[in-house]
Amino acid sequence: MAQLDIRSKEFDEAVHAAGHLAFLDTLAAGLPVFYLDAEGLDVMEQPDGRRFEIRWIPGAPAGENFEILRELKARAA
Repeated sequence: MAQLDIRSKEFDEAVHAAGHLAFLDTLAAGLPVFYLDAEGLDVMEQPDGRRFEIRWIPGAPAGENFEILRELKARAA
């Protein structure tokens, strides 16, 4: 990969593209992805496209450290 200035728009775009590819690869592998959405909600997205608002449970073991609060509406096409 070419050297990029970390303050450049190109670097920002490369980081965004790499993150998005990792997001898609994780879903393609059949695993859920957890993220904070644009509205500030903690979200778990399933490989089948369903999305849920979650609440993290501090101190709980991995895999048991969140609670599903509600299913979110499907994204607009």
